[in-house]
Amino acid sequence: MESINIEELELINQNERIIIDIRNREDYEKETMPGAINIPLDEFDASLLDINQAKMVYVLCHTGERSRDVVDTLQLAGYQAFNIEGGYRSYLRLNLSRLVQKDDEIKERRSDIERSIIKKYKKTVWRQFTKGINEYEMIQDGDKIAVCISGGKDSMLLAKLMQELKKHGRNNFEVEFLVMNPGYNEENWTIIENNAKLLGIPIKVFHTEIFDIVAGVDDSPCYLCARMRRGYLYSKAKELGCNKIALGHHYDDVIETILMGMMYNGQIETMMPKLHSANFEGMELIRPLYLVKEAAIKAWRDTNDLHFIQCACRFTENCASCGGAKGSKRDEMKELIQQFRKKDEIIEKNIFRSVENVNLAKVIGYKKDKKKYNFLENY
Repeated sequence: MESINIEELELINQNERIIIDIRNREDYEKETMPGAINIPLDEFDASLLDINQAKMVYVLCHTGERSRDVVDTLQLAGYQAFNIEGGYRSYLRLNLSRLVQKDDEIKERRSDIERSIIKKYKKTVWRQFTKGINEYEMIQDGDKIAVCISGGKDSMLLAKLMQELKKHGRNNFEVEFLVMNPGYNEENWTIIENNAKLLGIPIKVFHTEIFDIVAGVDDSPCYLCARMRRGYLYSKAKELGCNKIALGHHYDDVIETILMGMMYNGQIETMMPKLHSANFEGMELIRPLYLVKEAAIKAWRDTNDLHFIQCACRFTENCASCGGAKGSKRDEMKELIQQFRKKDEIIEKNIFRSVENVNLAKVIGYKKDKKKYNFLENY
């Protein structure tokens, strides 16, 4: 199978090439390479293509992996087909790398991004962000908070919001922008670094070998990876003198967690807005995006033409967020909540409210501090 990198592809006259983007329509419509046509992978059929076989055909997916099979199929059908190395992710990395080298342009972009937070998205992002912080008393005078950045839309927006809060609002706390590299591939890591430059976030980076450690684990590698990452973040934050870490979980994560607990664990619980660390004395975890809906985060991202990594784990690069097959329990909850929203938006609000309006007189039992209580005890 033949392949080509983005830089080489850009040198070819657009009239002499055809680029087929096999990502889903939503991703294609958001942005693609100039002149690319969209044929989603699940609709692709080489025998039905109406393309001049005299032209070179180049196939684009998210990572350059899923496009390989399509290239093989096209070659068997008689086309001169090539795989685009690194896929759309490589195209994104190259464009970001070029942008961050232009000082005047990057300053203007950054100013527009910051302005959008307190103007266009004042109601859906900024106010919900500050409301969550105030309502759940997440920040106190003298705090030093490590904002943990994974490179996705949620943690990147969180970092920018915390930066703006310190700049224009409360100035009674300190903040560190912490990025752990657990073994990202070069493409993802470059995108994270360039987005931090674009947004003006002064990140502090430290490296671990978590991906290598969990590579040989067959039983729940994602669970182990998440636990290890959280532990390393707490340790590094404490080393920097922080007393809190801030994570980018949002409103949708909260209601998805409530539903998963009920449907798969047979219990009622939620993702808390803040909690004390059980293993790191004196450390707390806070979730400042607790009241911010994912739709608002996506709208902010798309309005500002920002492109963040989606699924950075090297073992899941063909997951749903990168164009692969869906199937996780959280995916199921997302789809279920979308159905609820189409029926009545009050449903998602009531899911959220259900865990703050628990009537202990109307439940069979509950647990507190590892002790179980039953209604019969006081019947």
